[in-house]
This record gives sequence, structure tokens and C-alpha cells, in this order.
Amino acid sequence: MSHSSNSNSIPFLDLVTPHVEMEQELTAIFHQVLHTAGFIGGPMVEEFEKAFAAFCGTSHAVAISSGTDALRFALMACGVQPGDVVVTVPHTFIATTEAISQAGAFPEFVDIDERTYNMDPEKLRGYLEQKCEKDKSGKLISRRSGRPVTAVVPVHLYGQMVDMDAIQELADRFGLIVIEDACQAHGAEYFSCKQNRWMKAGSMGSAAAFSFYPGKNLGACGEAGAATTNDASVAKKISMLRDHGQAKKYYHDLEGYNGRLDAVQAGLLHAKLAHLAKWNSQRQGRAAEYNRLFTGNKDAVVTPFEPSWSRAVYHLYVIRTDDRDGMGAHLKASGIGTGIHYPIPLHLQKAYGSMGYKEGDFPVCEKAAAEIISLPMFPQLTATQQVKVVREVLQFTRNQAAKPVTIEAAELVTAARPA
Repeated sequence: MSHSSNSNSIPFLDLVTPHVEMEQELTAIFHQVLHTAGFIGGPMVEEFEKAFAAFCGTSHAVAISSGTDALRFALMACGVQPGDVVVTVPHTFIATTEAISQAGAFPEFVDIDERTYNMDPEKLRGYLEQKCEKDKSGKLISRRSGRPVTAVVPVHLYGQMVDMDAIQELADRFGLIVIEDACQAHGAEYFSCKQNRWMKAGSMGSAAAFSFYPGKNLGACGEAGAATTNDASVAKKISMLRDHGQAKKYYHDLEGYNGRLDAVQAGLLHAKLAHLAKWNSQRQGRAAEYNRLFTGNKDAVVTPFEPSWSRAVYHLYVIRTDDRDGMGAHLKASGIGTGIHYPIPLHLQKAYGSMGYKEGDFPVCEKAAAEIISLPMFPQLTATQQVKVVREVLQFTRNQAAKPVTIEAAELVTAARPA
């Protein structure tokens, strides 16, 4: 059931069905909040924090008003200072770099891996070895900006894990803090050879940030986020930053922010958290079905690549094609919703014009940004709906292939034919 005006249309995302299914449970939470007037903080928030920390395999989780603030507070609490450089990727939502800037730091970019769309450890190595130098005191300085490089933010994009062992090894070697942007990766897992075990997103860096924006794998009914960490002092500092720097009421140890999470959102998230493993498993099943339906047509579209060390949770199912805009229009006309995550890399956004990056600086990211399109993906997606989606995608690519070929191409085809 997709609750759309046209019964044959397939939405990009269905946020109605899971809420209707849980309506009584979610309404009961709202009633509880009304009857106790515990609107901010309190047991509902604390219970959710405990449950989410346990889910992520961390010792602490701090509930925050948004994923952006979660990342900003995590950076600050882990010791990133105003004026520092924080390295991340240009292929992510702008919140990643906003959090860096709002912590007073400066984002600098490294390119992504062609197959996973995540930070390429080799590109990070190149940046650290060739684009940075140690000053007299042994500090790592960016040649680009002349500022100290102190942290790296790998983004687990689309619910797919970054190669964390490789990133962590470089971070250890160069003395960098690692903060995971896990805003799209609730429950994704990474097999760490170093630890010889599967580890959850958000449990590997000094801290991590999650977003519970409504469309996420675990979504609130409004704005919400959380930071996770295994370091008690970092958790305490994040807790103070979100609450005006208070260690206790009206005792301000530092200047903070208003970044608290409403109790009602925490209660709703706690109820939904019980379903998250099942929903993630359904997403993985849907992704496997897409992969199966696309088998044999890999030349027409590039399907997501999942390394052996990653258990992705498919926040998005993203394919690549030569004529992305044409395909989007074709699918829209067929009643199929799609998305583009993300059409303009951050280094080419107007907001970052002053950084002095230019086209061609991150070719892998730029090429991907021109070819990616996100297909419908949500736990309640049906196999029948997927058949329609894939049929329309392949129909479009076949129509493209059947278009009249240019003279040069025709000559090549003729030349390639055996006499």
C-alpha cells in the first residue's frame, strides 16, 4: 500500500504505511507525554539513548535536535578547534560540511571510491602525504590553506560502509580524530580485520552522528538526531553542548547551544527502534531483488556495489546511467518516483565558491554526480512494484540504444563485423 493518488504509481518513499501500522503505539506515547508534561529531557529521552547506544554497540548515545547538530557537537567535543581543517568528501549532503564550518573549522575534500561512492582511503593517503606537511612542532598543516589538519569525517553514504580500517590506520599515523557521519547508516555493519569482528556504524570513530530525519531508516516524526561514542568524557561534553553548556541547571561550564531532543520524538524513535532490524532486513531483501532483476543488464545501468566487508542497509538504492535526466523523466511519466543524491558536488556549490575549488578537482565524484539516480526504496516496497521499476528502467535504456547511431559509430559497428 503506498497511499498515493494513482494506485499504479510507485512512490520514491512511503512514510505513511509504517506510521499507520504503528498508529496506536505512537499515539500512546503522545498521550503519555501530555499526561506527564515531560516535554524536554527526562526518562523518555534517557531510555531512547540507552536503547540506541545498545543498538549501535556503543557505551553512549546522546539525543540531539538534528543530525547536523549531532555532527557539530561531536566534532567540538572530540577536540576540533576553530581554524582547524577537517577532511571529508564532496559527495554528501551539505549538512556534513555545515557541521564542520559551524564548529569553526574548515572543510577540505578528498575524492570518492568509484564503486562505493564513499571516501577513498587511497585518495585520503594522497592528500595527507602530498598536500600536507609537518611544521616545526610536528603539526600536520594543509598546504592548500596553511591550517592545521586535525580530523577526518568519513560518510557512510546511502547506508553503505566506508572502509574504516584503512581510514583509521591513516588517522592513527597522522594523529587525526575520526568522526563518522552515520546519518544514513543506522544499523549498517563493517567487518574490521583489525578487531576481527563485525562492527556497527557509529561504533568505530571517536564519535559519530546520526540523523533521524523522517525519511531515514530510523526516522522521527519531525527533526531529530543523536551522537554515539565509547568515550564517557566526549558523551558528557556533547550532553553539555546541547544544553547551553550546563553540567547542572544554571551552572554553565562552557558556552553551549540549544540542541536538545523533544521527549515525544525520543519516545516515538524508541518505539520504532524495535522495528529497525526488521526494516533494514527488508531493505536488504529489496536491494537483493533489484540486483537479481538487473542481472544480465549490467551494461545498461551500474547497480550498487557492496564490498565483502560491508553489510549495507540501503537507505537508498542508487544506480548509474548515461542519461540520468532522461531516465528520471521517463520514470516520472510512468508514475515512478525517483531522487538524485546528490546532483552538485559540494566543492562546486555556490555556498562554497570562496573555497576556490573548480570543476575537475574531484573527477570521480563529478562523474558520479552526473549519472546517479535513486530508485524507490523502502521496507514495504513489493516485488511486483520492483518488477515495474526495473522494466521501465530497462525499457528506457533499450530505447536509448535503439536511437539512430552517428556515422562514426555506424562505421565502427560495420568495421567490427566479421567479413
